[in-house]
Amino acid sequence: MVHPDIDRLLAEWEERLKSELAQLTSSAEEGGSISFGKRVGDGTSMAVDRLAAVSTQEHLLAMLQDIRRARDRVADGGYGLCELCGAPIPDERLEVLPWAVRCVQHR
Repeated sequence: MVHPDIDRLLAEWEERLKSELAQLTSSAEEGGSISFGKRVGDGTSMAVDRLAAVSTQEHLLAMLQDIRRARDRVADGGYGLCELCGAPIPDERLEVLPWAVRCVQHR
């Protein structure tokens, strides 16, 4: 059964992710340049931090895309059905991942 407030819940997640992405991108812009010398130091630490931020950003962008697809599915009446096979997505999966648009078999 589709939760009646699912679009509101997905909208809240979408806003939360957009806020996190804004923080990540503003942090990268404020970081300055990275310089590397003969010694391991701040430059290496900054590079590692930026690589971690890029990975986090990629994960959040993919999640945001999934949330937007799920909201589209709510709007068109397909929420809760696998976008590939049309089978119902189990309620347990939707409770854990409300933005799931595919069943476990097609995840």
